[in-house]
Amino acid sequence: MYAQDANPIDKVDQQEEQKSGATIDFESKVIDYGTVDFNSDGNREFVFTNNGTEPLIIKTARGNCGCTVPDWPKEPIMPGSSNVIKVKYATNRVGRFTKQVTLSTNVGSKPVILTIKGEVLPAPKKESLEKNTSGAPKE
Repeated sequence: MYAQDANPIDKVDQQEEQKSGATIDFESKVIDYGTVDFNSDGNREFVFTNNGTEPLIIKTARGNCGCTVPDWPKEPIMPGSSNVIKVKYATNRVGRFTKQVTLSTNVGSKPVILTIKGEVLPAPKKESLEKNTSGAPKE
């Protein structure tokens, strides 16, 4: 009697990973900015490791809008090495946000999706200039 194979979908995913021999394992695929001030530092980093047996290549990294700009290592990441994908969010946009960065790599055919989220507070209101009532009026 023959044992049945595991889930066929899992088997396909394993075969894709075995083809490339590289992995991209993130500490977290979500970064929560929390509540941030208007025009504050919008830079964050996703930390990852290649736990595979071959170099990892990140072909592209794209934000889903112009307010989210990724920067990724262009050189191969060797097995056992870690690196970061930097993301800058434009904190001059007031309100809640949830944005994604899509990575194309040599690890299988599925893209890797990273998410940033948070809320940008409105800019502080400028105090109105007080009228100067001292001295003689101008003529």
